[in-house]
Amino acid sequence: MKFGKSICVLNVGGTRYAFTREVIRDFPLRRVSRLHACATEKEVLELCDDYDRDRNEFFFDRHAQAFVFIMLYVRSGKLRFVPGVCELSFYTEMLYWGLESAHLDSCCQKRLDERMSDIGLDTLSEGDIVLSGDEPQTPDESAPPIALTGRAKWLEKMRKTFEEPNSSIAAQLLASVSVIFVIISMIMLCASTLPDWDTAKRNTVEEHRIVEAVCIGWFTAECIVRFLLARDKWDFIRHPLNIIDVIAITPYYVTMAMARAGMPGAGLGVAGVILRVLRMMRVFWLMKLARHFLGLQTLGLTLRRCYREMVMLLVFVCVAMAIYSALAQLLEHGLDLGAQNQDYASIPAAAWWVIISMTTVGYGDVYPVTIGGRVLGGMCVVSGIVLLALPITFIYHSFVQCYHELRMRSARYARSLSTEMLQ
Repeated sequence: MKFGKSICVLNVGGTRYAFTREVIRDFPLRRVSRLHACATEKEVLELCDDYDRDRNEFFFDRHAQAFVFIMLYVRSGKLRFVPGVCELSFYTEMLYWGLESAHLDSCCQKRLDERMSDIGLDTLSEGDIVLSGDEPQTPDESAPPIALTGRAKWLEKMRKTFEEPNSSIAAQLLASVSVIFVIISMIMLCASTLPDWDTAKRNTVEEHRIVEAVCIGWFTAECIVRFLLARDKWDFIRHPLNIIDVIAITPYYVTMAMARAGMPGAGLGVAGVILRVLRMMRVFWLMKLARHFLGLQTLGLTLRRCYREMVMLLVFVCVAMAIYSALAQLLEHGLDLGAQNQDYASIPAAAWWVIISMTTVGYGDVYPVTIGGRVLGGMCVVSGIVLLALPITFIYHSFVQCYHELRMRSARYARSLSTEMLQ
């Protein structure tokens, strides 16, 4: 419509903001920018709650404090929840103004995912939340993130391609190729332990070397590119999966260096042992699959969040093992009542029996023969079941929560990917 004045006023919950026409036209919030394209006052009232033509003022009956934080995002590019405001209420305000959960900082995205999971909204998409007076958002109308230069936008797109397998079609293709190389590497590693492998390797030595070199070259190039694209190089170095990548890649180059130094054989004493150990370390390539599979990501996130419970479980087991192993050694060997059970000649030897009994494995290679030892064995098994069950509840709930969070994040990427394919 033809604005009466060059200055437009937004009145959000009683707080007034003044902007020029040009700012309104290019405003990052979709609802506000659409005001500039309105041809009639009726179209304006579809976007706001009231309009004062004389003062050129647009009224929005929305949460004023939430809009303050949204304006901070417009200015600084960082969107966080309002302290003391429900996450879902703020999320509703975000959707009203044309923002998505992807605009939130990662810490706030986690809080939103947890909140939606708690109330059973983990299977709903953001498009399922319908706001009164608002139209469905199309991909072309989505609010853009903070403007980036051409080079910065390209670097960010490349970073997402390598770090977030579900962020685009190219990222999915790249992840698929990486998984194929991991599978090929694992097949070769397993086959190298077969009795007939040395004969087959001598017959096709060049083919084996080429396949191994190609796999290592891919992993090395992928690791270097991800390091160059990382926002924070120090955080990249400290990340556990990146450390595993380096551990898995390094043995190949160490092996090649040792071979060039004249130590290629496996029967060269210490050097041969080192070579065999380094070759077997390639099994860590399997950990690369954690980047692409939700189950492994859930397991890793659960272990990281439940380290206190895991330490508590370890303490329980160690204390019980120390008590029962000392008593078992005393009853089976230390009292010297008749024949001594040599399997319990020392406390460390008895500790092996305690740990397999507490975990209810019971290999049967070590067992008590005295009446007191058998009674102690029954107590050991029962107490092991109780001690192991105590922290399991906390770990289980954390696992479920982590799974819901990662599944919602994956669903967000899937929706973004669908939008990209439609465009």
